Amino acid sequence: MFVLKDGGESDLDLGNYERFLNIELTSEHNITTGKIYRQVIWKERRGDYLGKTVQVVPHITNEIQDLLERVSKIPVHQRPPCQNRNDDDGDEEDDDKNDTDIADVCLVEVGGTVGDIESSIFLEALRQFQFRVGTDNFVLCFVSLVPVLSDEQKTKPTQHGVKDFRSLGLSPSIIFCRSNQPLLDATKQKISNFCHVPPQNVLSVHDVSNVYHVPLLLQEQNLHSILMEALHLNPSNQPKLQLPPDLGEWSVMAQSIETFPGIVKIALIGKYTGLQDSYLSVIKSLKYAAIACKHRLELLWVEATHLEQAGSETEDNSATAAENFHDGPGKKNAATSDEYQLAWEKVKSAHGVIVPGGFGSRGFEGKVLAAEYCRTHQIPFLGVCLGFQAMVVEYCRNVIGWKEANSTEFDPDTIHPVVFFMPEIDPDNLGGTMRLGARLTKFTHQHDNGEMSTTQRLYGGKEQVWERHRHRYEVHPERAETIHQAGLTFCGRDETGTRMEIAELPRSQHPYYVGTQYHPEFQSRPMQPSPPFHGLLLAACGQLDQYLQEHDGKKGK
Repeated sequence: MFVLKDGGESDLDLGNYERFLNIELTSEHNITTGKIYRQVIWKERRGDYLGKTVQVVPHITNEIQDLLERVSKIPVHQRPPCQNRNDDDGDEEDDDKNDTDIADVCLVEVGGTVGDIESSIFLEALRQFQFRVGTDNFVLCFVSLVPVLSDEQKTKPTQHGVKDFRSLGLSPSIIFCRSNQPLLDATKQKISNFCHVPPQNVLSVHDVSNVYHVPLLLQEQNLHSILMEALHLNPSNQPKLQLPPDLGEWSVMAQSIETFPGIVKIALIGKYTGLQDSYLSVIKSLKYAAIACKHRLELLWVEATHLEQAGSETEDNSATAAENFHDGPGKKNAATSDEYQLAWEKVKSAHGVIVPGGFGSRGFEGKVLAAEYCRTHQIPFLGVCLGFQAMVVEYCRNVIGWKEANSTEFDPDTIHPVVFFMPEIDPDNLGGTMRLGARLTKFTHQHDNGEMSTTQRLYGGKEQVWERHRHRYEVHPERAETIHQAGLTFCGRDETGTRMEIAELPRSQHPYYVGTQYHPEFQSRPMQPSPPFHGLLLAACGQLDQYLQEHDGKKGK
């Protein structure tokens, strides 16, 4: 799941596009079959079709084409680096007006395989669309697999795929060939002969050491020139177009990833560790931050339930994770003794810990124990969404002394509901009812010693920031001030001052102990790591002090 700026919940692919292109997309850019059929049904109910029988062709195909044209004209926002942006007025709408433009080229991805029933109607719409916009404005690309068997590159899958494609009235201009080795010239020529594509338009997209080499690989094969010629783009009339594209900084990043001498270990404590794509945006954000710190990332996957022990939900909430580690698991623990031991060994060996978002009670107590262990053992810690709530619950139990402190998501009858269901959210309808999208966070409080919060310093001293949210529960505003006065500083809050967005301990007490209600991973970029993630990796690498000293002096410049 990826959350867009306007609150749209989309496929992870849109996150990849945002990260690689450094743009901000909208929910309109996520075109689904359900959206198309819903729009057609609305039009029929309104009488737009004047009583005609609604058919897949032309009504559904026309709606797809209309939507493609409309979405292609929606401006995409290119966000400057978070740390260096100077938009303290927080006017996100002004940002859009000043920094966006309509794209020169619109990329449309049709997922699946040729012949899939799910994509057939979209392919038919594209067949018609090429005549609507004209062949000078339409380039069709085909992605195929070239397997290697007995050291021979096989082209039959590509030949048959293109044959099926052309039977639908679509003929590709460019073929991207995925393979585990570079395509031979003879293989390219064979594909060219059988697929009616020039040899130079058969591009090898073979396995590389990291995915950031792929743009460089395509540039080496002159994809930019092929597209410019096919779409009749003239650089002299379009000054934004640069030939060849300047990928110098990107190239340095891609080449340097494998050469970093240092390794930083980060423990990721979650409940969906069996399906690691659930944390794809978090993983990417950690990698980008590690690159900025010139370290190679080693992720330690920890199942949250494996950190729990007997009594963790009752009288033993105040027991420290360190004590429980030595005492061993109790009888009620779902994890085996070996799993429990291994999970805590990973936490103890990590240079930093992150607890990302999630839903449901399973594993929550393990996350609370992890937050306590990191707080009491000076291990850099970042809690995101549910991880933020876990650190608040832990602090209330073990520092303030509210032993029964909990979230009403897990204990509706707790006498200390420090996290509760947001009053404006519909409790009966869960779909699309969360607090979603970019929301304003203001840095409202400093630490008791007058020191600016670490998080604000990482954001370059800005007064407020826009970050994306996805949650139904939040810190209870009636208990927030007591927690704040007890030492867990709620330095960032929403524009009303009643919603807690950022919590942290002062650096005089902890090297890096930060939690955010929002999801900073959704705005992290390869060469622009999200500040909270960057701070975690800086602290884990022992570089945070130097970084803050160097960058504090650059504020306002």
